Amino acid sequence: MKTDEKIIAFLLYPGLSLLDMVGPYSVLSNLGRGYRTVVVGEQADSIPDDFGLGITPHFSIDEMPEPDILIVPGADLATFTTMANDKLMNYIRTAGEKAEILASVCTGACILAAAGFLQGRKATTHWAYAPYLEKLGVDYVKERWVEDGKFITAAGVSAGIDMALHLAARLADVDASKAVQLYCEYDPPPPFGGPDWTMANEADISRASAVNLSERLADMKTVLANKPDLLALFNDN
Repeated sequence: MKTDEKIIAFLLYPGLSLLDMVGPYSVLSNLGRGYRTVVVGEQADSIPDDFGLGITPHFSIDEMPEPDILIVPGADLATFTTMANDKLMNYIRTAGEKAEILASVCTGACILAAAGFLQGRKATTHWAYAPYLEKLGVDYVKERWVEDGKFITAAGVSAGIDMALHLAARLADVDASKAVQLYCEYDPPPPFGGPDWTMANEADISRASAVNLSERLADMKTVLANKPDLLALFNDN
């Protein structure tokens, strides 16, 4: 696909967390002239998010082989089934190698690490999945977003908006990013204050999830039975 615009592509896959994609997509879509923000999927067919909502990609990955910026959103356990999808992982490796910037939101960092990009680098992800990122050889940093060379990773869900504002400033300038922030009215004062980070441990995940994480991880061991390298991530979990 030939264009004078820089292409910012978000990779979709079944079970992704929609806000991981939509938040930063909204920011980067407002960069204006010179940039085009698109979503791509394995096929250009509707893809269900983690609540069953369908999102239709603009392009298939075959139609968009070399985006200038590639962003991989996160998911819950769909992160690991995606890591076992050879076609998507090969796309991330080839497109990511050529991309000027390779970014992720939430557990998308685990996918980038599994593709071979983040070993020995600093990166972040959702706090509940930090142990898996570390098992993949990454130096986990507990920050809203982390930049290491051409790699930019965001922590869980809403942190993708912060990462996208930083990326907007890197691609354009700070004034452009501030203008997007104003347009989006991004000024989040949570109604009950900030999160209680003392609760950020695996025992408390079930309070914010429909199903206990340990039960879902047990299911994943079955799903990944033919992928011993990925199955090793679940040892001692």
